[in-house]
Amino acid sequence: MANVVRAALVQATWTGDTESMIAKHEEHAREAARQGARVIGFQEVFNAPYFCQVQEPEHYRWAEAVPDGPTVQRMRALARETGMVVIVPVFEIEQPGVYYNTAAVIDADGSVLGTYRKHHIPQVKGFWEKYYFKPGQQGFPVFDTAVGKVGVYICYDRHFPEGWRALGLNGAQLVYNPSATSRGLSSHLWQLEQPAAAVANEYFVAAINRVGVEEYGDNDFYGTSYFVDPRGQFVGEVASDKAEELVVRDLDFELIDEVRQQWAFYRDRRPDAYEGLVRP
Repeated sequence: MANVVRAALVQATWTGDTESMIAKHEEHAREAARQGARVIGFQEVFNAPYFCQVQEPEHYRWAEAVPDGPTVQRMRALARETGMVVIVPVFEIEQPGVYYNTAAVIDADGSVLGTYRKHHIPQVKGFWEKYYFKPGQQGFPVFDTAVGKVGVYICYDRHFPEGWRALGLNGAQLVYNPSATSRGLSSHLWQLEQPAAAVANEYFVAAINRVGVEEYGDNDFYGTSYFVDPRGQFVGEVASDKAEELVVRDLDFELIDEVRQQWAFYRDRRPDAYEGLVRP
């Protein structure tokens, strides 16, 4: 019998304030649950605008504690209400002066299984993230959720194959990649990198992008979020490049074993030959 997981993601436009942004995502999650979804993920720093288009100290106000802050606590209640696993990307304050770009992973019973902190922090025009975030130093955890083994890799991380591989070696079946990436900068890469990572590491990937232009810059977030399978094939249609959208797809986790037996990439790895890759 197929091990099919109905999974969801949301690509959203910025509403102008945190309360309405969270409320909108709650409604999307409830609709996903009505459609039978068992896991859902949101975009990078989902409860705020993409403030990293500028470098201004006022934007530290978007940060909150994880898991004890108000957004994650509210998402815990949402997970209990819907019975879904929820991937919650937020701006985390660990202590004054120490901030991370973080995703909390909440199980279907509302328990916080842990967090992933973004490792690779860009500092280029329109994406001034080093001003706000420290690099994550907690490795590449995979969480044993109600739907299976789920990992997270955030936005700019996707350009670095080492983390994708670490997630696969840690047992990931599905990796959520919440992002905020703009038209013209990376759109030609968007449908190359995540499918390639899904193939190389033989698991499912949920690629989530914001959509629209926001108040702190002219980045045009182009949506086109999708699920991709271990063969690198899109699961259903890719989302709109202009409109907000809830995407719900069935992922057959049996395909992971099938592909790994056929292509045998994990068998044929040569870690003994890769030592030079990690030399400074």
